[in-house]
Amino acid sequence: MVKPKKILNDPARSVDEFIEGLLLQYPNSLQKLSNHHVVLAVNRIKSGQVALVSGGGSGHEPSHAGWLDGSGMLTAAVCGGIFASPSVNAILAAIRVVAPADDRGVLLIIKNYTGDRLNFGMAAERAAQEHISTEMVVVADDCALERTKGITGARGVAGTVLIHKIAGAAAAAGKSLQEVASLARSACRLTGSLGVSMNNVTVPGADSINERLDEHTIEIGLGIHGEAGLKQSPLKSANDLAEEMIATIQQYGRIKDDNSQEIVPFCQPGDEVVLLVNNLGGTSNFEMSILARSCVRVLEGSAYKVKASRVLVGAYMTSFDMHGASITLMNVSGRQDLLELLDAPTSAPAWHACDIWSSGDIRPSLMEVPEKAVVEAAVKAKEPELEVADFAATSKALVTRVVQKLIESEPLLTKYDTIVGDGDCGITFKRGAVEILEQLEKGTISLHHPVPMFSSIADAVSKSMGGTSGVLIELMFRKMSSTLSRMDKIGALEICKAFQAGVDAVSLYGGAKEGSRTMLDALVPSAQALLASQSLTDAAVKAREGAKATAEMKHASAGRSNYLSEEQLTGTPDPGAEAVAIAFESITK
Repeated sequence: MVKPKKILNDPARSVDEFIEGLLLQYPNSLQKLSNHHVVLAVNRIKSGQVALVSGGGSGHEPSHAGWLDGSGMLTAAVCGGIFASPSVNAILAAIRVVAPADDRGVLLIIKNYTGDRLNFGMAAERAAQEHISTEMVVVADDCALERTKGITGARGVAGTVLIHKIAGAAAAAGKSLQEVASLARSACRLTGSLGVSMNNVTVPGADSINERLDEHTIEIGLGIHGEAGLKQSPLKSANDLAEEMIATIQQYGRIKDDNSQEIVPFCQPGDEVVLLVNNLGGTSNFEMSILARSCVRVLEGSAYKVKASRVLVGAYMTSFDMHGASITLMNVSGRQDLLELLDAPTSAPAWHACDIWSSGDIRPSLMEVPEKAVVEAAVKAKEPELEVADFAATSKALVTRVVQKLIESEPLLTKYDTIVGDGDCGITFKRGAVEILEQLEKGTISLHHPVPMFSSIADAVSKSMGGTSGVLIELMFRKMSSTLSRMDKIGALEICKAFQAGVDAVSLYGGAKEGSRTMLDALVPSAQALLASQSLTDAAVKAREGAKATAEMKHASAGRSNYLSEEQLTGTPDPGAEAVAIAFESITK
């Protein structure tokens, strides 16, 4: 039995602590109603506007407290226990405190679950005895179950949030209680949802993880409490999931219009829809964006030919940390009134304004900006006068000896890196050396001048090495090339200065320095020696001393070695510093 891991204190007080945490996040926007798990919008209107109350079991956050905005969404959110309907007393207390003084009334928006219907209904009846006008809208947007299955009807799921938004904006516009309720009910009949989960939900306080779904199985059409759905299935791709979920909503259909009970297919070619892709709690933003893409491609493809003018993606109605998602469609064809209400501003904490695609055959965001063409002649580096005799032949011989020695030294570098790193240093340097050697043999590395030569070596390193070492070596050679291109003339001293500039770039961009137990412990002293004497032999000696010194360093402040203890580090040189020492020694021996 695997015990679930949750960030909790006492599960029995988790709702209290959740509400307190919410209030701490929004000190100027939210308040709690004394003695009840009721969260209120600070800017609730006392008169001149219909108040909106919603709620349900906790565990679906940000629903419903995330939608509190007294002048644009909900006025009060009643929080029940974990997946449990709130009490009649709490609901009635919320109705009393938000009821407008001028009896504009209170609209109750609930999801179609028996507990919510009963408790909110009882509260409404008791409010009526106190002469508070109420209307109740029941959202039943889940398309998982057949319409003829039982008397309970479809469950209320994430589409409820869109109803909150439409009703809240209508109330803020000054519409009457009956008008707000009518608009909300009209939006309900145009809304359909379906969920899918990779695993089931485990509630706080449970003794073990809910393992109803094994590692190979997903569930399509499950409820927001983890209730069994339409069917179980092997894992599907995002594209396949989108196709099946949208097909299910399409086949479930919708009520034709406000004056009819006729069921018609959910959408027709040419229709406009709002798409909400809802994170059920434990799904990465990366996956959510991929699913949103798949849904839009299906909707706007040849099978449906509808326009998704608004695509909302995020956590709207969750099931704790369930790894899954639901999609909600609202058919808004010819309903400019609903679109204006959806687009109306709100300061509800969890609501994010939608980026609307209003016109044109293609979204502006899909019109890629063309890459700026580079005119080779305009960027060709300047090649100052070269004052080094027989540069091409000498440099080819030296570079060849270096890369051959690095290839030969791969086992040693791998051995060292297995002890103090992640074991890939030898292979990484070998890849770069092999690529440079092959390009030397093919004649694709420009050897006639140091500016293009170092640039060509940087290109070869970029193509082959990879990893942090590869980027740092590439940086060094590119800096050497650009530094030399800005000089008036190039002799031995200028090449030494360029090498120093390259080493400085490794330190600047990599963040390490001499003493960090990296390749810089060999690069820095070798560069200093070259500047002082212009002697490769002196540089090789200093590189070897620097590499040897790393074996006695008890701490590393950069690279993979940073994670290791003194005992693990002592006695083994840094592989990068060793590679630098090997390179210099190959030139001088």
